Amino acid sequence: MSSKPINPTLAEQVLDQAHQTLPAGGFGNFDPGVVISYGKGSRVWDIHGTEYVDFLIGSGPMLVGHSHPEVVAVIQEQAARGQTFFTSNPLGIELSGAICNAMACADQVRFVSSGGEADMYAMRLARAFTGRDKVLKFEGGYHGMSGEALMSLFPTEAADLPNAQADSAGIPDAVAREMLIAPYNDLDYVERLVAEHGQDIACILVEPLQRIVPPAPGFLAGLRALSDRAGIVLVFDEVVTGFRLAYGGAQAHYGVVPDLCTLGKIIGGGLPLAAVAGRADIMAHFDKAKVGAKGFTLQIGTLSGNPLASAAGLKTMEILSREGMYERLRANGQRVIDAATRALNEHGIAHQIVGDPVLFDIVFTDQPVTNYRHTISGNAQQAAVFNTELRQRGILKSPTKFYASVSLTEDDLERTERALRGAAEAIAAQHL
Repeated sequence: MSSKPINPTLAEQVLDQAHQTLPAGGFGNFDPGVVISYGKGSRVWDIHGTEYVDFLIGSGPMLVGHSHPEVVAVIQEQAARGQTFFTSNPLGIELSGAICNAMACADQVRFVSSGGEADMYAMRLARAFTGRDKVLKFEGGYHGMSGEALMSLFPTEAADLPNAQADSAGIPDAVAREMLIAPYNDLDYVERLVAEHGQDIACILVEPLQRIVPPAPGFLAGLRALSDRAGIVLVFDEVVTGFRLAYGGAQAHYGVVPDLCTLGKIIGGGLPLAAVAGRADIMAHFDKAKVGAKGFTLQIGTLSGNPLASAAGLKTMEILSREGMYERLRANGQRVIDAATRALNEHGIAHQIVGDPVLFDIVFTDQPVTNYRHTISGNAQQAAVFNTELRQRGILKSPTKFYASVSLTEDDLERTERALRGAAEAIAAQHL
């Protein structure tokens, strides 16, 4: 690995400052010992000058690479004209049209600043539309940081489904009482919940590809049919999958159209921007003139639809719409999957590669992985060694997923293949 020059004293000062002024020494997102100062294309550099091939990509938004020159150019152009106005702006309006053209469910769009905020508003909107209070979500499904979203996100104890478990302090018990939790990919279980509680359920909130776990054949279509029969709003959390699985998101990739979807990450091109999109009759609850004061869902955000993020998102989406981009993205991911499979098989290490070529990870088990409980049942020691060895060999990834990108080069992929072989050798050598 090459390094960019940096002052070691300055790096230590940065880390000291972090431990003094940030709880747990970081932002709460990732290992606080990793402080990235620079990114270009498919590579990032930390404050010590260590270079990484980047499979974290900002937790997803940098699908076309860091500091893409076309994206940088439109940000600079807009920055010279103003950063934000609180009013509507032409770029945000143009972005709303691009989203409606891309997403099958989207008649209208309302912008917010983060994916978690979008999920919170989607639940609130569904409650306003249906007049019901309960939300059905899936164990291990990630939907941001609201009280509802932090129910049964990372449970480690045996589940008492459909009762919800809070994963954070500070959430009132009353929130759990309005949540129903189901195992992902278990349509029969969902059907029983809907039969018992359907008259109280406002929405079914689901990641169409839950973290890394793909939907079983017929699962999403089954949720669509159940929602239709019971008058429940079906919400796809496409913050991760939107413009990643396909330009039209998971709803295009899997051929199932929800009533609402939430979007983030890619639509802001690396800047803070997210959205709720969906059917006009549901989105009408953001319009007081149409639904009246009682049905009105209040939503205000200082930076919602801001022009800098809208410019970056529009250009990112335009780049992704070009011929061959998704073929390249999938080929890059498949190359890594194939290399990992070869390396682990060579040493007889039991594993499942779970996900889609655009987003996947390795679970160290010989059993099929179809839900959250399966993802945490693998060999944790092997996973820890694997991730540590990859980072030491210059590969940056989340502890639970690889994000492929279109910016990966042949050199990146060859480096990744070498690192995967080394990580597999390290696991085998430790006889874990």
